[in-house]
Amino acid sequence: MLSIDWRSPAAYAHTKTISAAGFAWEYLRRNHEYREDFLSASADEYGGADRLERFVRRWGLRFPKRSRQSA
Repeated sequence: MLSIDWRSPAAYAHTKTISAAGFAWEYLRRNHEYREDFLSASADEYGGADRLERFVRRWGLRFPKRSRQSA
């Protein structure tokens, strides 16, 4: 649960200076359905590719490839 007073304009002053991606994240992190979908998609270690793809399509997300460290 969030500890800020969502009715207070001061709680959202930072939204005037964040990027579109940052604003989208502020929305998503407060969305109950997104959090449930995220937990579901990230909990499945085996066969999770389809679930992850549905998650990505539903929420319009993109995940850039992570760089790999050389062994």
